[in-house]
Amino acid sequence: MMTALEKFEDQLRAGKVYRREDLSRLSKAVDRHLKELSSQGKLRKLAAGLYYRPRKTVFGEAPPTDVELVGAFLRDDRFLLTSPNAYNALGLGTTQLYNDTIVYNHKRHGHFKLGSRKFDFRVKPAFPKSVSREFLWVELVNNLDSVVEDATQVMVRLKEKAPELNQHLLRKAVKAYGSMRTRKIFEKTFSNDQVGGHAY
Repeated sequence: MMTALEKFEDQLRAGKVYRREDLSRLSKAVDRHLKELSSQGKLRKLAAGLYYRPRKTVFGEAPPTDVELVGAFLRDDRFLLTSPNAYNALGLGTTQLYNDTIVYNHKRHGHFKLGSRKFDFRVKPAFPKSVSREFLWVELVNNLDSVVEDATQVMVRLKEKAPELNQHLLRKAVKAYGSMRTRKIFEKTFSNDQVGGHAY
């Protein structure tokens, strides 16, 4: 016959992140069971009230994915993971490297360490389901003062490369995700003849 601890462990799926409050429904002594399984290495505590059931691979223990980790932390699947490092691929002159992963979401704001990973949670009213080039352009201008070495030079390059983008998608991104300041910058910087005859 299985013990209460074994029954509890048997319900945990390898590779899944759990919240304590969810696990409390599986055990009448959840804190004791969490402590015992953690001491045995069968659970990893990632943060207060957040646990991970390790998944074994041929290379050793696999950490949870960022999507699993953030989804469990937020108890929500409406979020977008990105990083200022993505700006470096736009060819606009940014070269700095950053450690934090940005999490746009509707619930939490602030810096949190989950397991060995650091996340910068930012509450944002609107964001796409996935990162696009147009969205990154808008976000770069939104965060121009904090993420670039030479804002003036970046704007020069951004203006030069604007015609390469899908203008319809760029206009939609500016309208949906741009701050008031960003919208004004696009209106001022990109004249109609440079963006396909369309104003922002």
